[in-house]
Amino acid sequence: MLLETAGWRGAVQHPERIVRDAATAAMAEAGMTGLVSVLLADDHALKRLNSDHRGKVKPTNVLSFPAGVPGMLGDVAVGLGTVRREARAAKRRVADHLAHLVAHGVLHLAGHDHIHAGEARRMEQAEARVMRRLGRPNPWRGVS
Repeated sequence: MLLETAGWRGAVQHPERIVRDAATAAMAEAGMTGLVSVLLADDHALKRLNSDHRGKVKPTNVLSFPAGVPGMLGDVAVGLGTVRREARAAKRRVADHLAHLVAHGVLHLAGHDHIHAGEARRMEQAEARVMRRLGRPNPWRGVS
């Protein structure tokens, strides 16, 4: 894990542990093994990555970049400002939202997607199982 933005330490306690546990649980859920790197950055960095790799000039909460190298699943990047805003809007703890987004990013690396309704539902169910495994709230409960 690379902690690029020191603000993460003020937003959550033990970000390294949250990232490690969420990534490990998501890989177990997907039946995958390999290395995953996670970048905890600010919205400026996520905006730059989103622009460079997806052509969207705006920050986002999480991005995944498959490695395409044996033994390496890929990289996940998470943006602090967006995560804080989303957590506040959903009345969730930042730590829980961080765990969910790391799991979400790792599940993308494992081949999950949410473009079509059926895929989205399967991915949400996988995320809910990961969060249950971590002892954290289901991010989809109460969402319409």
